[in-house]
Amino acid sequence: MAIRNRRPAPGGIVHADHGVQFTSWAFGDKIRAAGLMPSFGSVGDGLDNAMMESFWSSMQIELLNRKKWKTRVELANAIFEYIEIFYNRQRRHSSIGYRTPIEYELRSETTTVTA
Repeated sequence: MAIRNRRPAPGGIVHADHGVQFTSWAFGDKIRAAGLMPSFGSVGDGLDNAMMESFWSSMQIELLNRKKWKTRVELANAIFEYIEIFYNRQRRHSSIGYRTPIEYELRSETTTVTA
């Protein structure tokens, strides 16, 4: 979904952990077909995955610990809404100047750097 929605330029790097979903042949083929390069950190190294661990912690506190869902579909929809609508479009992030990721990305695309 990320490749289809974001259309990243070839040459980018997709960093993931050693989970089975990321080490599968299908995932690797999809990444390479998009012109991207898969990258994996070393086993047992928590530092190379710190940003993702921070995300999971935020989602646990802001979404998962606040409600019980009746079905897996209801939970899956809540997670999708949290990530795609709240986390990426509304939640402000301190690491990018208290902007939303979308605001930061749009500003980065229009900002020119002078030599």
